[in-house]
Amino acid sequence: MDTLNVAIYGASGYTGAELIRLLTLHPAVRITALSAESNAGRPMADVFPQFSALDLPMLQTLKELDLDPIDVLFCALPHGTTQTALKAALEAKPSLKVVDLSADFRLADPKDYAAWYGHKHLAPELQSEAVYGLVEVHRAAIAKARLTGNPGCYTTTVLLALVPLVAAQAIDVERIVIDAKSGMTGAGRAAKMGMLFSEVSEGFHAYSVGKHRHTAELDQELSIAAGRPVTPTFTPHLVPMNRGIYATIYADGDPMRLHTILADTYAEEPFVTVLPFGEVPQSRHVRGSNFTRIGVVPDRRAGKTIVISTLDNLVKGASGQAVQNMNVMCALPETTGLQQLALFP
Repeated sequence: MDTLNVAIYGASGYTGAELIRLLTLHPAVRITALSAESNAGRPMADVFPQFSALDLPMLQTLKELDLDPIDVLFCALPHGTTQTALKAALEAKPSLKVVDLSADFRLADPKDYAAWYGHKHLAPELQSEAVYGLVEVHRAAIAKARLTGNPGCYTTTVLLALVPLVAAQAIDVERIVIDAKSGMTGAGRAAKMGMLFSEVSEGFHAYSVGKHRHTAELDQELSIAAGRPVTPTFTPHLVPMNRGIYATIYADGDPMRLHTILADTYAEEPFVTVLPFGEVPQSRHVRGSNFTRIGVVPDRRAGKTIVISTLDNLVKGASGQAVQNMNVMCALPETTGLQQLALFP
Protein backbone atom coordinates (compact mmCIF):
# COMPACT_ATOMS: atom_id res chain seq x y z
CA MET A 1 0.00 0.00 0.00
CA ASP A 2 1.58 3.29 -1.11
CA THR A 3 1.80 6.12 1.39
CA LEU A 4 -0.30 9.23 0.82
CA ASN A 5 1.02 12.57 2.00
CA VAL A 6 -1.91 14.39 3.59
CA ALA A 7 -2.48 18.03 4.54
CA ILE A 8 -5.28 19.43 6.67
CA TYR A 9 -6.49 23.01 6.30
CA GLY A 10 -8.09 24.16 9.56
CA ALA A 11 -6.49 21.54 11.78
CA SER A 12 -7.21 23.33 15.08
CA GLY A 13 -11.00 22.85 15.02
CA TYR A 14 -12.95 19.83 16.17
CA THR A 15 -13.17 18.24 12.72
CA GLY A 16 -9.48 18.90 12.06
CA ALA A 17 -8.54 17.25 15.34
CA GLU A 18 -10.83 14.32 14.59
CA LEU A 19 -9.13 13.90 11.21
CA ILE A 20 -5.77 13.66 12.98
CA ARG A 21 -7.12 11.12 15.48
CA LEU A 22 -8.35 8.90 12.65
CA LEU A 23 -5.49 9.41 10.19
CA THR A 24 -2.76 8.57 12.69
CA LEU A 25 -4.14 5.02 12.64
CA HIS A 26 -4.44 4.88 8.83
CA PRO A 27 -1.74 2.60 7.39
CA ALA A 28 -1.58 4.44 4.05
CA VAL A 29 -1.32 8.02 5.36
CA ARG A 30 1.47 10.33 6.44
CA ILE A 31 0.25 13.61 7.96
CA THR A 32 2.62 16.00 6.22
CA ALA A 33 1.21 19.49 6.81
CA LEU A 34 -1.29 21.19 9.11
CA SER A 35 -2.70 24.71 8.88
CA ALA A 36 -4.30 26.91 11.54
CA GLU A 37 -4.18 30.67 11.05
CA SER A 38 -4.53 31.88 14.65
CA ASN A 39 -2.38 29.07 16.04
CA ALA A 40 0.34 29.11 13.37
CA GLY A 41 3.81 28.45 14.72
CA ARG A 42 2.53 26.30 17.58
CA PRO A 43 2.68 22.50 17.91
CA MET A 44 -0.64 20.69 17.61
CA ALA A 45 -0.23 19.41 21.17
CA ASP A 46 -0.55 22.98 22.45
CA VAL A 47 -4.03 23.17 20.95
CA PHE A 48 -5.10 19.57 21.63
CA PRO A 49 -2.92 18.03 24.37
CA GLN A 50 -4.12 14.50 23.54
CA PHE A 51 -1.70 14.59 20.58
CA SER A 52 1.40 15.18 22.73
CA ALA A 53 2.69 11.65 22.08
CA LEU A 54 2.58 12.10 18.29
CA ASP A 55 5.26 13.52 16.01
CA LEU A 56 3.05 15.94 14.06
CA PRO A 57 4.12 18.83 11.83
CA MET A 58 4.00 22.34 13.24
CA LEU A 59 0.87 24.38 12.54
CA GLN A 60 1.32 26.84 9.66
CA THR A 61 -0.63 29.54 7.87
CA LEU A 62 -2.15 28.68 4.48
CA LYS A 63 0.45 30.87 2.77
CA GLU A 64 3.29 28.97 4.42
CA LEU A 65 1.98 25.50 3.64
CA ASP A 66 3.77 23.79 0.74
CA LEU A 67 1.38 21.71 -1.36
CA ASP A 68 4.08 20.28 -3.64
CA PRO A 69 4.51 16.99 -1.71
CA ILE A 70 0.81 16.66 -0.85
CA ASP A 71 -1.40 13.97 -2.41
CA VAL A 72 -4.64 14.53 -0.46
CA LEU A 73 -5.93 17.75 1.06
CA PHE A 74 -8.66 17.81 3.70
CA CYS A 75 -10.23 21.23 4.10
CA ALA A 76 -11.88 21.94 7.45
CA LEU A 77 -12.16 25.71 7.06
CA PRO A 78 -15.38 27.68 7.63
CA HIS A 79 -17.76 27.98 4.70
CA GLY A 80 -17.11 31.02 2.56
CA THR A 81 -13.34 31.04 3.09
CA THR A 82 -13.02 27.55 1.65
CA GLN A 83 -13.89 28.52 -1.92
CA THR A 84 -10.92 30.79 -2.51
CA ALA A 85 -8.54 28.56 -0.52
CA LEU A 86 -9.37 25.46 -2.57
CA LYS A 87 -9.40 27.36 -5.85
CA ALA A 88 -5.84 28.52 -5.11
CA ALA A 89 -4.78 25.04 -3.98
CA LEU A 90 -6.05 23.30 -7.11
CA GLU A 91 -4.56 25.96 -9.36
CA ALA A 92 -1.21 25.43 -7.63
CA LYS A 93 -1.46 21.64 -7.84
CA PRO A 94 -4.22 20.30 -10.15
CA SER A 95 -3.44 16.67 -9.29
CA LEU A 96 -4.55 17.08 -5.66
CA LYS A 97 -7.38 14.97 -4.32
CA VAL A 98 -9.51 17.22 -2.11
CA VAL A 99 -12.18 16.42 0.47
CA ASP A 100 -13.94 19.56 1.69
CA LEU A 101 -15.66 19.38 5.08
CA SER A 102 -17.28 22.82 4.80
CA ALA A 103 -20.62 23.50 3.12
CA ASP A 104 -19.05 25.22 0.11
CA PHE A 105 -19.16 22.34 -2.37
CA ARG A 106 -22.23 20.39 -1.30
CA LEU A 107 -24.80 22.17 -3.46
CA ALA A 108 -24.67 21.63 -7.21
CA ASP A 109 -26.67 24.72 -8.19
CA PRO A 110 -24.87 28.07 -7.64
CA LYS A 111 -28.25 29.76 -7.20
CA ASP A 112 -29.06 27.44 -4.31
CA TYR A 113 -25.75 28.24 -2.66
CA ALA A 114 -26.31 31.99 -2.97
CA ALA A 115 -29.87 31.68 -1.64
CA TRP A 116 -28.90 29.70 1.46
CA TYR A 117 -25.51 31.21 2.26
CA GLY A 118 -26.14 34.82 1.37
CA HIS A 119 -23.40 35.43 -1.19
CA LYS A 120 -22.34 34.40 -4.66
CA HIS A 121 -20.14 31.32 -4.93
CA LEU A 122 -16.55 32.38 -5.60
CA ALA A 123 -15.42 29.20 -7.37
CA PRO A 124 -18.39 28.14 -9.56
CA GLU A 125 -16.19 26.08 -11.88
CA LEU A 126 -15.16 23.93 -8.92
CA GLN A 127 -18.71 23.81 -7.58
CA SER A 128 -19.87 22.24 -10.84
CA GLU A 129 -17.03 19.70 -10.64
CA ALA A 130 -17.54 18.66 -7.02
CA VAL A 131 -19.23 15.36 -6.14
CA TYR A 132 -21.55 15.10 -3.15
CA GLY A 133 -19.65 12.81 -0.80
CA LEU A 134 -22.33 10.51 0.61
CA VAL A 135 -20.44 7.32 -0.13
CA GLU A 136 -23.30 4.85 0.20
CA VAL A 137 -25.25 6.79 -2.45
CA HIS A 138 -22.59 8.26 -4.77
CA ARG A 139 -19.72 5.78 -4.46
CA ALA A 140 -19.09 5.39 -8.21
CA ALA A 141 -18.90 9.15 -8.84
CA ILE A 142 -16.71 9.70 -5.77
CA ALA A 143 -14.22 7.12 -7.06
CA LYS A 144 -13.61 9.35 -10.12
CA ALA A 145 -13.68 12.68 -8.30
CA ARG A 146 -10.92 15.20 -7.73
CA LEU A 147 -13.06 17.28 -5.34
CA THR A 148 -15.63 15.84 -2.96
CA GLY A 149 -17.99 17.92 -0.84
CA ASN A 150 -18.39 16.07 2.46
CA PRO A 151 -22.08 16.09 3.49
CA GLY A 152 -23.35 17.80 6.62
CA CYS A 153 -23.85 15.77 9.79
CA TYR A 154 -27.63 16.21 9.90
CA THR A 155 -27.97 15.38 6.22
CA THR A 156 -25.84 12.25 6.42
CA THR A 157 -27.99 10.95 9.26
CA VAL A 158 -31.24 11.69 7.47
CA LEU A 159 -30.30 10.80 3.90
CA LEU A 160 -28.97 7.36 4.79
CA ALA A 161 -32.40 6.61 6.24
CA LEU A 162 -34.51 8.27 3.55
CA VAL A 163 -32.80 8.00 0.15
CA PRO A 164 -33.51 4.26 -0.32
CA LEU A 165 -37.16 4.76 0.70
CA VAL A 166 -37.68 7.75 -1.58
CA ALA A 167 -35.92 6.04 -4.50
CA ALA A 168 -38.18 3.00 -4.07
CA GLN A 169 -41.28 5.25 -3.99
CA ALA A 170 -42.17 3.55 -0.71
CA ILE A 171 -43.18 6.70 1.19
CA ASP A 172 -45.25 9.80 0.52
CA VAL A 173 -42.59 12.45 -0.18
CA GLU A 174 -45.09 15.23 0.52
CA ARG A 175 -45.43 14.20 4.16
CA ILE A 176 -41.86 13.69 5.41
CA VAL A 177 -41.19 15.24 8.84
CA ILE A 178 -37.66 15.21 10.30
CA ASP A 179 -37.04 15.97 13.98
CA ALA A 180 -33.28 15.95 14.59
CA LYS A 181 -30.96 16.61 17.56
CA SER A 182 -27.26 17.46 17.55
CA GLY A 183 -24.52 17.45 20.15
CA MET A 184 -22.58 20.61 20.98
CA THR A 185 -19.53 19.92 18.79
CA GLY A 186 -21.72 20.47 15.73
CA ALA A 187 -21.46 24.20 16.48
CA GLY A 188 -17.65 24.21 16.20
CA ARG A 189 -14.94 25.14 18.69
CA ALA A 190 -15.05 28.94 18.51
CA ALA A 191 -16.10 30.65 21.75
CA LYS A 192 -19.77 31.67 21.63
CA MET A 193 -21.95 32.85 24.51
CA GLY A 194 -24.79 30.60 23.42
CA MET A 195 -22.48 27.58 23.73
CA LEU A 196 -21.46 28.20 27.35
CA PHE A 197 -22.17 25.31 29.72
CA SER A 198 -24.66 27.33 31.74
CA GLU A 199 -26.48 28.33 28.55
CA VAL A 200 -27.05 24.80 27.25
CA SER A 201 -26.95 22.34 30.14
CA GLU A 202 -30.11 20.90 31.70
CA GLY A 203 -32.29 21.65 28.70
CA PHE A 204 -32.44 21.65 24.92
CA HIS A 205 -33.95 23.83 22.22
CA ALA A 206 -34.76 24.05 18.54
CA TYR A 207 -32.80 26.47 16.39
CA SER A 208 -32.80 27.77 12.79
CA VAL A 209 -36.41 26.61 12.67
CA GLY A 210 -37.70 26.47 9.11
CA LYS A 211 -34.45 27.79 7.66
CA HIS A 212 -31.51 25.55 8.60
CA ARG A 213 -28.93 25.47 5.80
CA HIS A 214 -28.74 21.68 5.74
CA THR A 215 -32.30 21.77 4.39
CA ALA A 216 -30.84 22.65 0.99
CA GLU A 217 -28.85 19.41 0.96
CA LEU A 218 -31.92 17.41 1.93
CA ASP A 219 -33.93 19.02 -0.87
CA GLN A 220 -31.17 18.36 -3.41
CA GLU A 221 -30.49 14.72 -2.61
CA LEU A 222 -34.07 13.64 -1.94
CA SER A 223 -35.19 15.30 -5.17
CA ILE A 224 -32.51 13.39 -7.07
CA ALA A 225 -33.68 10.14 -5.48
CA ALA A 226 -37.34 10.87 -6.23
CA GLY A 227 -36.84 12.27 -9.72
CA ARG A 228 -38.93 15.29 -8.78
CA PRO A 229 -38.82 18.12 -6.23
CA VAL A 230 -38.97 17.04 -2.58
CA THR A 231 -39.09 19.57 0.26
CA PRO A 232 -39.31 17.82 3.66
CA THR A 233 -40.05 19.51 6.96
CA PHE A 234 -36.83 19.63 8.99
CA THR A 235 -36.28 21.00 12.50
CA PRO A 236 -32.87 20.77 14.26
CA HIS A 237 -32.34 20.88 18.03
CA LEU A 238 -29.28 21.40 20.21
CA VAL A 239 -28.87 18.94 23.08
CA PRO A 240 -26.29 19.05 25.92
CA MET A 241 -24.04 16.20 24.83
CA ASN A 242 -20.65 16.47 23.17
CA ARG A 243 -21.17 14.16 20.20
CA GLY A 244 -24.01 12.71 18.21
CA ILE A 245 -26.88 13.26 15.79
CA TYR A 246 -30.24 11.64 16.43
CA ALA A 247 -32.91 11.97 13.74
CA THR A 248 -36.51 10.83 14.23
CA ILE A 249 -38.29 10.74 10.88
CA TYR A 250 -42.05 10.43 10.40
CA ALA A 251 -43.22 8.98 7.08
CA ASP A 252 -46.32 7.55 5.47
CA GLY A 253 -45.53 4.03 4.30
CA ASP A 254 -45.84 0.39 5.30
CA PRO A 255 -43.41 -0.24 8.20
CA MET A 256 -42.43 -3.79 7.23
CA ARG A 257 -41.82 -2.77 3.62
CA LEU A 258 -39.67 0.20 4.68
CA HIS A 259 -37.61 -1.99 6.98
CA THR A 260 -37.08 -4.56 4.22
CA ILE A 261 -35.92 -1.88 1.77
CA LEU A 262 -33.41 -0.43 4.24
CA ALA A 263 -32.17 -3.84 5.39
CA ASP A 264 -31.65 -4.98 1.79
CA THR A 265 -29.99 -1.70 0.76
CA TYR A 266 -27.43 -1.78 3.56
CA ALA A 267 -26.91 -5.52 3.91
CA GLU A 268 -23.38 -5.29 2.48
CA GLU A 269 -22.51 -1.77 3.63
CA PRO A 270 -19.70 -1.74 6.21
CA PHE A 271 -20.79 1.35 8.13
CA VAL A 272 -24.61 1.21 8.18
CA THR A 273 -26.53 -1.18 10.42
CA VAL A 274 -30.30 -1.60 10.16
CA LEU A 275 -31.59 -2.96 13.44
CA PRO A 276 -34.18 -5.74 13.69
CA PHE A 277 -37.71 -4.50 13.06
CA GLY A 278 -39.06 -2.49 15.97
CA GLU A 279 -35.71 -1.87 17.69
CA VAL A 280 -34.66 1.69 18.50
CA PRO A 281 -31.03 2.87 18.05
CA GLN A 282 -29.16 4.90 20.68
CA SER A 283 -26.60 7.62 20.02
CA ARG A 284 -24.24 6.23 22.68
CA HIS A 285 -23.83 3.08 20.57
CA VAL A 286 -22.10 4.96 17.73
CA ARG A 287 -20.06 7.51 19.73
CA GLY A 288 -16.49 7.78 18.43
CA SER A 289 -17.17 5.44 15.48
CA ASN A 290 -17.91 5.75 11.76
CA PHE A 291 -21.07 3.68 12.09
CA THR A 292 -24.71 4.62 11.54
CA ARG A 293 -27.55 2.71 13.18
CA ILE A 294 -31.08 2.85 11.79
CA GLY A 295 -34.29 1.59 13.37
CA VAL A 296 -37.76 1.20 11.88
CA VAL A 297 -40.74 1.24 14.24
CA PRO A 298 -44.44 1.05 13.30
CA ASP A 299 -46.65 3.91 14.44
CA ARG A 300 -49.89 2.99 16.24
CA ARG A 301 -51.73 4.24 13.16
CA ALA A 302 -51.74 1.91 10.17
CA GLY A 303 -49.59 2.94 7.24
CA LYS A 304 -47.41 5.31 9.26
CA THR A 305 -43.79 4.65 10.19
CA ILE A 306 -41.14 6.11 12.45
CA VAL A 307 -37.57 5.77 11.13
CA ILE A 308 -34.76 6.65 13.56
CA SER A 309 -31.15 7.20 12.49
CA THR A 310 -28.12 8.06 14.60
CA LEU A 311 -24.39 8.66 14.08
CA ASP A 312 -21.44 10.52 15.59
CA ASN A 313 -21.45 14.00 14.08
CA LEU A 314 -17.64 14.30 14.22
CA VAL A 315 -16.94 10.89 12.68
CA LYS A 316 -19.51 9.57 10.18
CA GLY A 317 -21.03 13.06 10.13
CA ALA A 318 -17.72 14.76 9.30
CA SER A 319 -14.12 13.52 9.60
CA GLY A 320 -14.75 9.77 9.42
CA GLN A 321 -16.85 10.16 6.31
CA ALA A 322 -14.10 12.41 4.88
CA VAL A 323 -11.57 9.60 5.39
CA GLN A 324 -14.06 7.16 3.85
CA ASN A 325 -14.29 9.49 0.84
CA MET A 326 -10.49 9.66 0.60
CA ASN A 327 -10.29 5.87 0.63
CA VAL A 328 -12.75 5.64 -2.27
CA MET A 329 -11.10 8.46 -4.23
CA CYS A 330 -7.67 6.86 -3.83
CA ALA A 331 -8.81 3.29 -4.59
CA LEU A 332 -8.05 2.08 -1.06
CA PRO A 333 -10.21 -0.42 0.83
CA GLU A 334 -13.11 1.73 2.02
CA THR A 335 -12.90 0.69 5.66
CA THR A 336 -9.17 1.41 6.05
CA GLY A 337 -8.48 3.29 9.27
CA LEU A 338 -12.17 3.45 10.17
CA GLN A 339 -13.04 0.23 11.93
CA GLN A 340 -12.86 1.56 15.50
CA LEU A 341 -15.89 0.49 17.49
CA ALA A 342 -18.01 2.90 19.49
CA LEU A 343 -16.83 4.16 22.88
CA PHE A 344 -19.29 2.81 25.43
CA PRO A 345 -19.98 3.64 28.15
